[in-house]
Amino acid sequence: MTSTATFLSTGQAGLPGLPADASEAQRDAAWQQLLSQTDPGPALGQVTGRFSVAWRQPSGRTVLATDRFGIEPLCYRIVGHELRFATRADDLAGDDADLDPQALFDYLYFHVIPSPRTVFRNIFRLPPGHVAIYERGELRVTPYWTPSFKADPSPRLEDLKDEFKQILARSVQRQLRGGDAACFLSGGTDSSTVAGMLSRVAGRPADTYSIGFEAEGYDEMAFARIAAKHFGCRHHEYYVTPKDLVAGIAKVAAHYDQPFGNSSALPAYYCARKAHDDGVRHLLAGDGGDELFGGNTRYAKQTVFSWYGRVPGPVRELLLQPAFASPLGKLPLLKKGASYIDQARVPMPDRLQSYNLLTRLGMTDVLESDFLRRVDPLGPQKQQRQVWNAIKTGQLVDKMLAFDWRYTLADTDLPKVVGTTGLAEMSVGFPMLDDELLAFSERLPADYKLRGLKLRWFFKEALKGFLPDEIIVKKKQGFGLPFGVWATRDEGLKALAADSLGSLSTRGIVRPGFIDELLKHRLQEHPGYYGEMVWILMMMEQWLRAKRPNYRV
Repeated sequence: MTSTATFLSTGQAGLPGLPADASEAQRDAAWQQLLSQTDPGPALGQVTGRFSVAWRQPSGRTVLATDRFGIEPLCYRIVGHELRFATRADDLAGDDADLDPQALFDYLYFHVIPSPRTVFRNIFRLPPGHVAIYERGELRVTPYWTPSFKADPSPRLEDLKDEFKQILARSVQRQLRGGDAACFLSGGTDSSTVAGMLSRVAGRPADTYSIGFEAEGYDEMAFARIAAKHFGCRHHEYYVTPKDLVAGIAKVAAHYDQPFGNSSALPAYYCARKAHDDGVRHLLAGDGGDELFGGNTRYAKQTVFSWYGRVPGPVRELLLQPAFASPLGKLPLLKKGASYIDQARVPMPDRLQSYNLLTRLGMTDVLESDFLRRVDPLGPQKQQRQVWNAIKTGQLVDKMLAFDWRYTLADTDLPKVVGTTGLAEMSVGFPMLDDELLAFSERLPADYKLRGLKLRWFFKEALKGFLPDEIIVKKKQGFGLPFGVWATRDEGLKALAADSLGSLSTRGIVRPGFIDELLKHRLQEHPGYYGEMVWILMMMEQWLRAKRPNYRV
């Protein structure tokens, strides 16, 4: 959608008082009536489903809004006295918009560029669950929806289990399009649940699509096969090769409207393309289950660190911290205790970035000094603190869930799936992000999501007997990509990485000496760890080649 439009609407929103089979003209009229309200926020809070909408009214007043998870993106910029909007940042940028060095830094920090910033200077992406109103030369961007965790005071476990399974079935049903949907199947809890529910509600075996890798420790095809056999699915497999990466990297990088470094994008693209080649046009994905029901390992890990705060202050400050900071703390038996205290003393959400790749490697060692002078190295932390502090709940796990709805889902995982399925000429649905399921998560007690240190306790309890036991007890992995391992063994991939990073080293962003050390020594020493840095640098360069080939800082 170009920036010259006066009205834009994407997605499949459920509008208050409008039947599901309403015509496009009726939907447009309903949207315009809603957006014409002085404060459209309360009405937007009643809209369900995924959507982005924008309307430049005859008076010049312009209103923009996007769904609670930002599944349907919406970007904007002010030109003169007009707010322009589009679904892609590069549609607003044209060929001459400057790149924002801070956005490039944010990419290297997060491996994506979180909203509201985009890679282009003065072009922004509306954060999820927000409304923007531009009127009389002033722009106001505010949330129309914020997470509200209100646990049931006396929940009955069996009743919740039944309700949960009924909601899951309805959530999958709402994502079907003409009954021809298939689904991604990684072999994890979420995708297996979607596959099973799809077979149940469609009344036929679901078609499932899985990606495998010929690399030890990365392939989960065995679990996908277990789930497919359990539910009687028609299972389809594709094994991604280094040759596939060489063929697909530039295409995937250029498809995005800004640098995007999630390495699972390539497997997701080939999985969607396999389905497309089989005649499928709509896929269901399991994204969101971990973030709604407490499935990420960091939830348990950060809970352990939070226990340190329960130790009385005098004991921490006068006994434990001095003792573990002394030479005694370097003894083998005490080193773990010293490390625990060092991390536990870092407040949230900064603690979530304790192992950030850019800071671990050293910003001054990785980045050119002139580039660093143009950015705020603390900018990402400042933004994350602001988002964290706006989440109103006293439960740590719920706060981490809401935080992940913004950074893990809206900025990372959903753009990965929406972008790569779109490249494969497919549409995609997210049953786990259904509004009814979201509301259920918000009223589920925190200790039902994380029971002690047991991840997804309620989810797994509710689906015992439905999911195979092997899936319930398995550890989370997903479509992890063995790029680093392959980049040390496959000549074609090695050459592509070296060529990409070599040209990136001339742009004034990353130090040539670091790139040389990374490719010649560090990648060989630890392919899994340093391969991630090679990947994000390569994807940045491939995007720059496609969109801004002459860019220099």
